[in-house]
Amino acid sequence: MLIVFFYLNFLKVGEYMKLFGTMRTNDDGILEIGGMSALDIKKEFGTPLYIVDEKLLRDTCRLFVNNFKSDDLRTEVIYASKAFLNIGMAKLVNEENLSIDVVSGGELYTVLKANFPPEKIYMHGNNKTAEEIDMAIDNNIGTMVIDNKQEIAKVESALESKDKKMDVLLRVNPGIEAHTHEYIQTTNHDSKFGESIFSEDIYDISRILDKSDRLNFKGFHCHIGSQIFEEESFIQAALAMIDFAKDVKDKTGISIDSLNLGGGFGIYYTEEDRPMDLEKFLQRLCKEIRKKLDELELGDIKILIEPGRSIISNAGTTLYEIGGTKETYGGKDYIFIDGGMGDNPRPALYQAKYEGIIANKMNQNPSHKYTIAGKCCESGDIIIRDLELPEAEVGDLLAVSTTGAYNYSMASNYNRIPRPAVVFIKDGKGRIVVKRETYDDLIRNDVL
Repeated sequence: MLIVFFYLNFLKVGEYMKLFGTMRTNDDGILEIGGMSALDIKKEFGTPLYIVDEKLLRDTCRLFVNNFKSDDLRTEVIYASKAFLNIGMAKLVNEENLSIDVVSGGELYTVLKANFPPEKIYMHGNNKTAEEIDMAIDNNIGTMVIDNKQEIAKVESALESKDKKMDVLLRVNPGIEAHTHEYIQTTNHDSKFGESIFSEDIYDISRILDKSDRLNFKGFHCHIGSQIFEEESFIQAALAMIDFAKDVKDKTGISIDSLNLGGGFGIYYTEEDRPMDLEKFLQRLCKEIRKKLDELELGDIKILIEPGRSIISNAGTTLYEIGGTKETYGGKDYIFIDGGMGDNPRPALYQAKYEGIIANKMNQNPSHKYTIAGKCCESGDIIIRDLELPEAEVGDLLAVSTTGAYNYSMASNYNRIPRPAVVFIKDGKGRIVVKRETYDDLIRNDVL
């Protein structure tokens, strides 16, 4: 069994950034990732730059695959691609024997262009368009996740017109409260996602799905939120879903094949975060599920999970060049970087916090408390506040860690700033998986 220590064993440089995976300080006091120094990375690929530690990414995929399993339980790990997706990432996920989920036609198109096995694709979305449904059906994807009762007729009609059938799950809301930011909670009683398990018509919806000639009703899906640290939240959700499956069987006679428990496993961004030991937790989760299934005599139900952020986040680092510094009249010290909220909107969107470091001054002690500001024309374009660093100079490189998830995915061209390239680095070599945008890219769809 693969044992991976990067969640427990880490290095704290100074007191301001945790190093993950292959990150290290070389003999010259320069940050290395994947065997390449930050200076060499900048020289070859430029800045700003999304860097992915490929070894750490693959190790994390294997952590999930090797620990979310047991001899007496059918399991499947599905990568939640909204966290970070491009053709290179989809190919890597397939190489590491994970399935994948998508939530839009664009994500589905990307995954298909990566030649991902269609039978291992799951399609989500609370408002799938007719075009997206047709694309999924025409490409024979494995499973459609029905989000609400109105969607049943849309999918059924599309399948009828094409004389096809498709496996489906019904997304339900178990009402489990998870302590996380309200924007990433998905299972309160007023969530836009799924049908409540407490609704009186949930049994009728299940019967409609089960009786359909076009929909192969496999079971239920839930997702209680993102960036969750409490193990008991996941255990509670799993047990509640198994109880619900038993309730449905007792009231309708329907025996399901699968339960998808979603993802949301919390990861480390700063010292405020206390992520669980995933290796031990995944093994515990399998045991708790098997025990509950046996207790309720539900037999061989397949259990699926959908990690996204927890697979890619810590493997990602964004590298910037410092273009200037400023001390304000009020006494605040700024560092100005060549990126900002265009490549990382999360601090502005929901006050996300990050750690950072001057990548070419790893051995120097902090002497200033800086606020890291981007180049966008917004006062809120702040990446990190009150970060203790050595004295910053023009031309220094700033590395911000744990940017693998929802940075590239949410990036924009605000102020007509081209989006950065994405590079995978492993064994001292980097390979571009997404090219840096050019000014011509920015006007490609403009009409002259």
